[in-house]
Amino acid sequence: MGGRVARKDCEMAADTIARMTQSEFKEMLETVVEATVERTLLEMLGDPDEGLEIKADVRDRLLRQRQGVATGQYGQRFDDVVRQTGLE
Repeated sequence: MGGRVARKDCEMAADTIARMTQSEFKEMLETVVEATVERTLLEMLGDPDEGLEIKADVRDRLLRQRQGVATGQYGQRFDDVVRQTGLE
């Protein structure tokens, strides 16, 4: 049963890739390669920050920034950015 699902997924992926433009395929391929390299490096080298503690002042600043983004104090709405850049 699992083989049928995997085959169907592969057929769907192949159909999706066949419909992509060259630039879409290039972007997808770059994303896949980048993610694979990052994952492989993390597996080989580990996370350099693992086990380290965040200083209290840095943690507080990050929490304030997150709260500011959540309340609209920082950043822009996605819809506004799309409209401003003409990507509608």
